Amino acid sequence: MDLFHIGFLTIRLIDFIDIALVTFILYKLYNLLRGGVAINIFIGLLTVYALYWICVKMLNMQLIGTILGQFISLGFIALIVVFQQEIRRFLIVLGTNSFIAKNPFTKQILPWNWQAEKKSPLNISAIVKACRQMSKDKTGAIIILAKSSELKYYSNTGDTMDAEISQRLIENIFFKNSPLHDGAIIIVNNKIKAARCVLPVTENVELPAHLGMRHRAAIGITEQSDAIAIAVSEETGEISLAQEGQIKINVSIDELEKKLAEEFRS
Repeated sequence: MDLFHIGFLTIRLIDFIDIALVTFILYKLYNLLRGGVAINIFIGLLTVYALYWICVKMLNMQLIGTILGQFISLGFIALIVVFQQEIRRFLIVLGTNSFIAKNPFTKQILPWNWQAEKKSPLNISAIVKACRQMSKDKTGAIIILAKSSELKYYSNTGDTMDAEISQRLIENIFFKNSPLHDGAIIIVNNKIKAARCVLPVTENVELPAHLGMRHRAAIGITEQSDAIAIAVSEETGEISLAQEGQIKINVSIDELEKKLAEEFRS
C-alpha cells in the first residue's frame, strides 16, 4: 500500500516496517557488542573493508587488493567464527523474548519446551532468606536460577546434587570451609541441580573495576542464557542481580524477592 510520494520515490507501509525491523536488529546487535572486545573486532573488519574499497576501487592497487580480496571472500565464515558468542547471545535474546516464546498457547504445544512440563514453583522464600543471612555474614555466593534452559553443560562442570532447595542447604554450601563453596550452584525446576559449577566470565571491558570474578561470572552466564544470577559479595555483603548481560548492584532483599516473584511465579 502506497502512503505518499516524494518526487520519483514511492513510500510504502512495508518500507516503514522494513526500516523498523532493521533498526531493531541493529539496536540488539549494538547492545550485544557494546563493552566487549567484539566491538573492536567489528571495527577492525570495517577498516579492512574500507582499505579494500580505497585500494581496489579507487586506487586500483592490485597486490594489496588481491590479499584483502581473499580475506573478504571468507567474510561470512569469518563472521560466524569470530562472533560465535555474540551470535549465540543474539539468538538467545530473540528466542526468549519473541512472541512465540512468550505466548501461552505456543508454550503448551512446543514439544521441546521443558517449562511447559508440570513442575513445582520455585522456593523463593528459602533463596531470599539464605541471601539475607549470607549478606549479613558477608559470605560470598553465586546462585544461578535456570529458566528456559537447564544449563546442563555448566551443571556438568560441578558436583551433581539434585537436592530440594532449603535455606540451610544453600548457606552450608557457601560456608567458607565447605568443599563446595568455590563455584556456583545451579537451580533447575526448584532443585539444586549442581554445586561448585564453573561459569563463563564476561568479556565486557566497561564493567567497574571493583566487580570481582563472582560478579563477572554472574554476568557471563546471563549473556549465554536467559538465566538469572544472584551474587553475594564476600567483601561488602552486597547482593547483586544479573540478567541478560546486565547487573544491578546493591539490591535490597525486598527488590530481590519482588524480582524473583515476577520471573518465577507467572
